[in-house]
Amino acid sequence: MKVRYFDHAATTPVREEVIKEMIPYLGEQYGNASAMYSLGRNARKAINKARGQVAKAINCNPHEIYFTSCGSESDNLAIKGFAYANHDKGNHIITSKIEHHAVLDTCKTLEKQGFKVTYLNVNENGFVDLQELVNSITPNTILISIMFANNEIGTIEPIEKIGEIAKQRNIVFHTDAVQAIGNVRIDVKKLNIDMLSMSGHKFYAPKGVGALYVKNGVKFNKLQDGGEQENNKRAGTENVAEIVGIGKAIELIYNEYDEYNNKLNNLRNYFFDEVTKNIPDVKINGDLEKRLPGNANVSFKGKNGSEILLKLDEAGICASAGSACSTANPMPSNVLTAIGLKQEFLDGALRFSFGKDNTKEDVDYLVQNLQQIVK
Repeated sequence: MKVRYFDHAATTPVREEVIKEMIPYLGEQYGNASAMYSLGRNARKAINKARGQVAKAINCNPHEIYFTSCGSESDNLAIKGFAYANHDKGNHIITSKIEHHAVLDTCKTLEKQGFKVTYLNVNENGFVDLQELVNSITPNTILISIMFANNEIGTIEPIEKIGEIAKQRNIVFHTDAVQAIGNVRIDVKKLNIDMLSMSGHKFYAPKGVGALYVKNGVKFNKLQDGGEQENNKRAGTENVAEIVGIGKAIELIYNEYDEYNNKLNNLRNYFFDEVTKNIPDVKINGDLEKRLPGNANVSFKGKNGSEILLKLDEAGICASAGSACSTANPMPSNVLTAIGLKQEFLDGALRFSFGKDNTKEDVDYLVQNLQQIVK
């Protein structure tokens, strides 16, 4: 049975071009980048190239990029690292109720250590209230952390305005851009972003590699001791092959940005049209305009999303009930709860996220099966 994959927000397949770029560093170029001999220098050169590729994609300097293992580590390093390094300036952090748990749980940990955290509300489409943000700022506020785009409903937050608010008040602004990289053009200078987290496997690089942008001059502590890798901010021997992979992947995705995003927009809009036309009592969750191009979160009134997913799997269709990191959690999605989704739509919420290899025929197959299953 052919597998139709509609869960690209959870992870993407690694592109062939990326694998090809990585292979030498899984074989003959096996050197440790900290070594002084030629094998080590070759590895260091490859890492520096990837650092430049990532930096170019978001318009920053290469020395402002730190490689990590994933988006979650990048979020932890940014938020905890900054909070610990700047505790003498204040202890108040502002975030939102719909952040990824890598941010929410990090903030909860900091609360246990004496930090104060404000969790902003969102409206029915998932947008933070900018006035509430301004009203929440105190003399002790040192950090604002608002995600670029939501992983479940795809809503793209007003990042430029948030950046302006933070800059005017001399507050550092961090954004979790794990879902946004490749789907949104990001200029950290224009948007006044001081720290940004990303994860390679969301844009066709392998799992197990991420990156953190930290603006020059922003002070943050490392979280693990050991070697002095990543400018003494992230100890541990570098995963050269995967770092090469994330560099190549981010270069490719932005070189093909317009074509890629137009395709995803068209597939998503076609899906919305077909699913609402053919299935009764369907609700689209999230904003229809300021939304990630490949994200489609829909609720089937009075239905059980887990049962629908199992039936879809039998038909060779992969989708998600929400965040892939929390599908084992029986509790309702914090995102869907925060936007005020009624219970009759909450249980039947599913996320379909499209990718570069999906076709219109795939969407037709998906809708046909959804129609039969829901009926």
